[in-house]
Amino acid sequence: MPTLPWSTIDTVLLDMDGTLLDLHFDNHFWLEHLPERYASHHGIDRAQAEAELLPLFHEHAGQLKWYCLDFWSAELGLDVALLKREVDHLIQLRPHADTFLAALRSAGKRVALITNAHRGSLSLKLEKVELAPWFDRLISSHDYGFPKEDQQFWFALQQEFPFDPARTLFIDDSLPILRSARQFGVAHLLAVEQPDSRKPAKATEEFAAVVDYLELVGQLRSPC
Repeated sequence: MPTLPWSTIDTVLLDMDGTLLDLHFDNHFWLEHLPERYASHHGIDRAQAEAELLPLFHEHAGQLKWYCLDFWSAELGLDVALLKREVDHLIQLRPHADTFLAALRSAGKRVALITNAHRGSLSLKLEKVELAPWFDRLISSHDYGFPKEDQQFWFALQQEFPFDPARTLFIDDSLPILRSARQFGVAHLLAVEQPDSRKPAKATEEFAAVVDYLELVGQLRSPC
């Protein structure tokens, strides 16, 4: 991971799922728990449930509705928010994420959480993990009507939370979202090497990646 020019970074934008929180919760919910509950509810076997669900997931990936609990509840005939609570014990911080957040606060950076998560999902996760105190703003893309993959999200964000893209760091585990931020002009971009602690590290292609937040903490304490 490169040494960042922290003295020229005023604002830090952080994704939530897979970046600050372990993506294992979300992967387990969508790929394991939900198919099981869907199969039980509709009286079909697990293989049939997956055959029906996976094409829907692929069809809506990257769109705002993919992240919307209300959409999926209506689409699947299930209370998706309630089902998430059945496995909410899996919601947890990535290692040293809280130490990094504390270091950002001590360094006087402006910090915003920007997530595609539905407000219902965001509220559930804030119940389980104390994130809110570290942020100047907690922003869901549903507030704007556009996901982070869309340039219109970034224009709306800048209107509500003014920032200089040239003096901003953004960390996200999604490569399409990082590319969207780069298109908008965000100068400092980091991916996440292992968003899900139960899965292998993933290739982050053209982006440098966070492996351990303690590396960034060390940089903040000795800024360039």
